Amino acid sequence: MNTQALQATGLVKTYSSVHALAGVDITIGAGELVAIMGPSGSGKSTLLHVLSGILLPDAGEVRLGDAVVTALKDSGRSKLRREQFGFVFQDGQLVPELTARENVALPLLASGASRGRAMRAADEWLMRLGVGEQKRKRPGEMSGGQAQRVAIARSMVANPSIIFADEPTGALDQATGHEVMQVLSTTAKMNGTTLVVVTHDLKVASWTDRLVEIRDGLIHTDRTMADVVNSAANAHQIQHAEVGR
Repeated sequence: MNTQALQATGLVKTYSSVHALAGVDITIGAGELVAIMGPSGSGKSTLLHVLSGILLPDAGEVRLGDAVVTALKDSGRSKLRREQFGFVFQDGQLVPELTARENVALPLLASGASRGRAMRAADEWLMRLGVGEQKRKRPGEMSGGQAQRVAIARSMVANPSIIFADEPTGALDQATGHEVMQVLSTTAKMNGTTLVVVTHDLKVASWTDRLVEIRDGLIHTDRTMADVVNSAANAHQIQHAEVGR
């Protein structure tokens, strides 16, 4: 189980004259499920990429426990992503030529596990996520929801500390997206894995514990999901009462 918090301070990232991140401070606790929301161009995906070591900020630092992620060289960040982080993207980014079980086994094979061990672990995760019967199929032979479940299995197979999910339901219909988020959030909670989800959909965010809203490269609000739900309920009650006058 992950016991390390992810902490970012003073994150700045600029593209030309646009401040994608303009000084972001955020701490994400071990085992916490966090949604990052904001309008297009607000900096939410850039924040996820900096937190996960895919991008380096122009200023500021990211720490995972005692490790300074932003101080690591490319090879060190790549090793961290292989061994500590899992990723789920909008389109799954599965390798089309490989079967489901081969796709899931990739993180373990990249870390030096034997093929037999990697395949056994892949089969176990595919079964846990309800797509065991798809293990010999390639991505093009599966539905979008099945492929995303395979992508979730791949993200979990190496027992990561943190899963980063960038619009994981963006390419799915509403019902399938609901199922995928239920699987992703439940699996993360069962394993004590921290989950960071970037989304534009409040229904997707509702599967997490905390909602961070980012605007113009800065954190605008940071609330528990319980507070978000209570505020929405109160607003609805007020609106209903005004309509009834």
